[in-house]
Amino acid sequence: MADFIEQVRQFIETHQEWAGLVTGLLTLGESLVLVGLFVPATALMLVTGGLVGSGALDGWTILAWGVAGAVVGDAISYGLGRWLGPGILRRRPLDRQRQTVARARLFFYRYGFASVLLGRFLGPLRAVIPTVAGVMGMPQGRFQLANVLSALVWMPAMLAPGYLAARGMEDGLAGGGGQVVMLIGVGISVMLGLWLLATLLRPRRQPAGARRAKH
Repeated sequence: MADFIEQVRQFIETHQEWAGLVTGLLTLGESLVLVGLFVPATALMLVTGGLVGSGALDGWTILAWGVAGAVVGDAISYGLGRWLGPGILRRRPLDRQRQTVARARLFFYRYGFASVLLGRFLGPLRAVIPTVAGVMGMPQGRFQLANVLSALVWMPAMLAPGYLAARGMEDGLAGGGGQVVMLIGVGISVMLGLWLLATLLRPRRQPAGARRAKH
């Protein structure tokens, strides 16, 4: 895996004109059902963020392609769930990921819209949540809203560690206006992600009728 990551880094650095497309394909693959379990997106985005921070790549181009790939990947996964229905979760190779699928279904059942927003940040679940949302009949509009919002938060957050490590926080803030805007965007994205996580983990109130029924 380390050799693959290094090969991708060298290709992107050598063929900068292809960097955006490669990033888009990587985030698309990372977002596809099951395929995402085998794409080392975190490591590759750290590397890409470092190349952006060093000035080798244009940050806005990478962000645009990365967000687009993530949105399309999740949309395809959702569409497969809507089209094939519950049967897709019992077919190979998903039938070998029963624990992950069960966790994704429970997560979606409990949190709905928020599960799609946060699922992209939750390791193995992110490759299954969109398909589960499709299987369980989440409305198209609500899914796509959560899909786009999560991609807009996820992509800068994934690039930020590598970017800041390459430049250093002080150098990044002293850089050009575009770099400052990018850092501000990353900060807002991280804060939004933390707020969503806090909202998700907050205990849900039960209706008064449900509480009385238990007694």
